[in-house]
Amino acid sequence: MILINTSKGNIRLELDEKNTPNTAANFLKYVRSGFYNDTIFHRVIDGFMIQGGDPNSRNAAPGAALGSGGPGYQVPGEFVDSLVHIRGAIAAARTGDGVNPERKSSGSQFYIVQGTEVDASMLDMLEKKKGFKYTEEQRAAYLEHGGTPFLDRDYSVYGRLVSGFDVLDQIARAPKDARDRPTKDIKMTVKVIR
Repeated sequence: MILINTSKGNIRLELDEKNTPNTAANFLKYVRSGFYNDTIFHRVIDGFMIQGGDPNSRNAAPGAALGSGGPGYQVPGEFVDSLVHIRGAIAAARTGDGVNPERKSSGSQFYIVQGTEVDASMLDMLEKKKGFKYTEEQRAAYLEHGGTPFLDRDYSVYGRLVSGFDVLDQIARAPKDARDRPTKDIKMTVKVIR
């Protein structure tokens, strides 16, 4: 169990170490070392997600371009059928397919899905386009909670929110600049609590 403390409140996350051992272990390594402390959520998009984990965001000047910082390596993608981008999922950020055809994950950056409403026709279309089938449980969760299913099988999901959905929404809706960085920094402190 991971606690992310922010000026908007607390978020609790549960990692899936069984199904995504490498991605979860990499994130845990940085949580335990204090790497994320005093970094900010540098990219927030209402109806989509909130992103953090760029070490360059620590004490970054207002308006500074962020999102390219990290530890200097990538983590092989772990795409697990049972883990999808339902509201509250935590996943590893990455660079685009053009420069990253293997879809390797960022060494430190992550995002938490806020998402939007999802309907059955959207899930049907994605199944045909991507060549997989959602389980009945995944379909029900998407229809009830929403998410960003178009990211499924392209980004490594490695956990989920247990509490703090209201905090997720507050961060996602924060006033922001043209680069989607909140105009008032939203710093985080991240630690293992169980």
